[in-house]
Amino acid sequence: MIKVAIIDDEQDSRNTLRLYLNELYQDIEVAGEADDLETGLALIKSTNPDLVFLDINMPDGSGFDLLERLPHKNINVIFVTAYDQHAIRAFRYSAIDFLLKPVDPEMLVKAIEKFRKKVDFSSLQQRLVTLLANKNTPKKIALPTTGGYKFVLAENIRHCVSEGNYTTFFLYNGEKILVCYPLKEYEELLEGDNFYRVHQSHLIHLKYVKEYKKGEGGSVILDDNTEIQIARRRKEGFLSAMMNYGS
Repeated sequence: MIKVAIIDDEQDSRNTLRLYLNELYQDIEVAGEADDLETGLALIKSTNPDLVFLDINMPDGSGFDLLERLPHKNINVIFVTAYDQHAIRAFRYSAIDFLLKPVDPEMLVKAIEKFRKKVDFSSLQQRLVTLLANKNTPKKIALPTTGGYKFVLAENIRHCVSEGNYTTFFLYNGEKILVCYPLKEYEELLEGDNFYRVHQSHLIHLKYVKEYKKGEGGSVILDDNTEIQIARRRKEGFLSAMMNYGS
């Protein structure tokens, strides 16, 4: 069963969403509901839901405030709100989808499908990582394409660029692959494989760094002459990673 939490200060909105979920899905269970931030936080901590339907405007703060207060950020969220001006900010939080009130059941179905695809993809990645971790073989990751998955050697990834909820992979052979998942998914997956996130938007493979340029944060030049800025707060960590690379 998929456990769902609904956090919304409007009773009618919660009732409607719960009704749709109960009518449309046999494998989705509403684990609990909350009508403000504090009870919402407690609900998430106590039920550990697979998916959260989260209102943005609530009496004691916003849904964004709730996400900032969570000890772990890897939570599947579908925002539900009456105000579409929040959409851009919502996707900066890697939301699965953004539903406007009153919720359209067809749009709800599409949002649930996006959630299922994300969960299936994450499960595939984890199975692949577990398999390869037990074998003396180079690490591969699965990149979803329109026709299935492309399996890429981690060592052949030169760098990755975040574009909102999307990530572009730049491979050693010059190929570019755009996938519909945020960069943080891959940062966690590639952790410990000589990758370093030098900027909120850039994850690089240390193997391909040929030069560092001084500056407030500085920048790196990769072997294909791509120049990437380093965030000031990540400069020290990057230089340390380079000093220890290969050791």
